[in-house]
Amino acid sequence: MIQDKHIPYIIAVVALLFFVPFLGNVHLFDWDEINFAESSREMIVSHDYFRVQVGFRPFWEKPPLFFWLQSASMHVFGVGEFAARLPNALFGAITLVTIYLIGRKERNGSFGILWALLYFGSVLPHMYFKSGIIDPVFNFFIFTAIYFLMKALFGEQHQLRSSVISGVLIGLAVLTKGPVGFLLLLLTFIVILIIHRFKVWPKITHVLAFAVSAFVVSLLWYGVEMIQNGPWFLVEFIKYQVDLFSKPVASHSQPIYYHFVVVLLGCFPMSVLALGGFKRGKAPDHMFRWMMVLFWVVMILFTIVTTKIVHYSSMAYLPLSFIATEYVAGLIRKDQKLPSWVGVMVLTIGTVFGVLLTAVPLVDRFKATITPLIKDPFAVAGIMKEVHWGGFEFLIGILFIVLVWVGGRMISRRKLIEGILLLSINTALTLFLYNIYVLPKIEAHTQGSLIDFLEDVRGEDVYVTTHGFKSYAPYFYFEQPNDNLELRANKQRLVTGEVDKPVYIISKITDDYLPTLEYLELLKEEGGYRFYLRPFNSQD
Repeated sequence: MIQDKHIPYIIAVVALLFFVPFLGNVHLFDWDEINFAESSREMIVSHDYFRVQVGFRPFWEKPPLFFWLQSASMHVFGVGEFAARLPNALFGAITLVTIYLIGRKERNGSFGILWALLYFGSVLPHMYFKSGIIDPVFNFFIFTAIYFLMKALFGEQHQLRSSVISGVLIGLAVLTKGPVGFLLLLLTFIVILIIHRFKVWPKITHVLAFAVSAFVVSLLWYGVEMIQNGPWFLVEFIKYQVDLFSKPVASHSQPIYYHFVVVLLGCFPMSVLALGGFKRGKAPDHMFRWMMVLFWVVMILFTIVTTKIVHYSSMAYLPLSFIATEYVAGLIRKDQKLPSWVGVMVLTIGTVFGVLLTAVPLVDRFKATITPLIKDPFAVAGIMKEVHWGGFEFLIGILFIVLVWVGGRMISRRKLIEGILLLSINTALTLFLYNIYVLPKIEAHTQGSLIDFLEDVRGEDVYVTTHGFKSYAPYFYFEQPNDNLELRANKQRLVTGEVDKPVYIISKITDDYLPTLEYLELLKEEGGYRFYLRPFNSQD
């Protein structure tokens, strides 16, 4: 019999077994993964851990906490994919243990296990813990800050301590991704006050404790940056955050319903199971109410925000997982059957997802038939690149579909626990196998030629730049040195102006400008890219 005190350790071990192995199996993906890893690498190279940089020039999109974590990991494991992704893998284990402990405290141990299981076994939450993006760490701090804020307002004891903890956590969130962290907490708090018709107010001592804690933690960077370099960097940082809200930065514009589709499909199976929770009839307790409010605050806020990127709504995953767990736990407690419409959606979305997992490896096998239907020459060239596929990879998707239907049948027979356990393990195992056998080949088709070239020329005394498209890969995989920064940042000069050493120029095959420059030597064309050499004494 497993004792309660051992369960957190078991959850952590299982999480690490799924999240840590093969983290370095695939190159980092443009833009975000490479962007963030490069900022962390440059901290190490420049020995400047307070100024976030890309190309050794100020990068005011993000505060430094996540880069500190990546830099620490790189100091231990070396600069590379494994070190860049390890912080999220560790926070994956921490997050699952945390939601188990919160679930056990607010409900019971079985609820906590079910909650951790559903989160662990849903697609995007699981994937993000194997990534090098900021959001898993940011979401952890936001979620726990809001939980302790709830305890500060409605807890029966230790309200002052909860206020301090909430302030520290929200300060860490602000250090991770900026003011949006505090905004999410503030909006959730305001909505809660409205729901209670402003009859609930925190004590002034608790407000001060929260504010001082948040302020002191935030000053670890904001204050030092202001003292050392003046306000200009912070002004640019805040201006960029405003731009994200007001216009589609970097062409990330999507339909208004974008995040709802992402959450419904991307958080399978917990998203489908949560649908029943939104129809809950009885008056909710504080925990359920706060989770429901947090979910809608995130979804509405990032629906309003003009810049829409898939992981922006990832903060909604944690409250959504609680809503799903609450609904399923209620059915189990009452020995009720899952409504047939929910079961149909589980099978439908699971089957569609499985078909996609099956189809992706088959694209290479049938590329001669598929590519004539694609109008983008760059995409066609990527597909046509010779990549060794084993031929068995599509079976991962087939197995996923089979287990979805087995799990669905268990659920229809009122074996909810067994069915959800199978669905969750199925998702986790599928993503684990995909990361080993499929993602490296997808990456080889999409950006492999670019990164292979950069790794081949790494260490040469040259300049490297891209033309006609944006990429952070030349910084990280060429390991750009910290010299001649003005020239390195001037792409036009590297192509046509005066230079003092050779330049490698990379374009997509759709570019029609570089072929007109007679002094450029076309080294090769591969995977949708062209690779040129410009001798240092050439000039247009």
